[in-house]
This record gives sequence, C-alpha cells and structure tokens, in this order.
Amino acid sequence: MAESITIDTQPTPNVNALKFVLNRRLTEGKSQTFRTPQEAAASPLAAALLAIPGVVQVFLLNDFITVTRNPSARWEEIADKVEDAIRRHFGIEGS
Repeated sequence: MAESITIDTQPTPNVNALKFVLNRRLTEGKSQTFRTPQEAAASPLAAALLAIPGVVQVFLLNDFITVTRNPSARWEEIADKVEDAIRRHFGIEGS
C-alpha cells in the first residue's frame, strides 16, 4: 500500500498561480520549470499537470509545485484535477 500524501494548497502573489505543498520531496534544491509537453517529456508528473486544460506552466522545487493557469481558466475547474494528478503520480487514488 502506498504511503499517504498530504497536499496543502496555498495562494501566491500571482492570482494565476497556486502552490501545492506536499509531504514529499520532488527535487533536491534544483528548480524545474515546464511550459510545454516537450519540455515535460522527462517528467511524468509535469506532463500530467500540463495535460490538464487551463494549466500553462508547472514549477517544481523541493516539496512544492506551483501551477500557473491560463487567466481565462477557473481554479474551481483546475485545482482538484491537479491534486488528483499528483496523487496518481505517487500511486495514490482519491483523497
């Protein structure tokens, strides 16, 4: 059975970006930014997040992910999908 994961969603100064803080390390002090599926080809998590309609950028660092949306997209339609994609990436279904 996979270990549970906690995801804490936090606002950022940019209204088009949300920070998802995990109880897991994603990187070791080196940030990674992905804006296209091609850039995310080596990162299954970033690729899954960029596949969500409305997501235009994914930033990974240490234990958090900052997801930037298209300004016309609504967080109400994106945030749960982001959390689901994170859980699926770690082999955990549901919340």
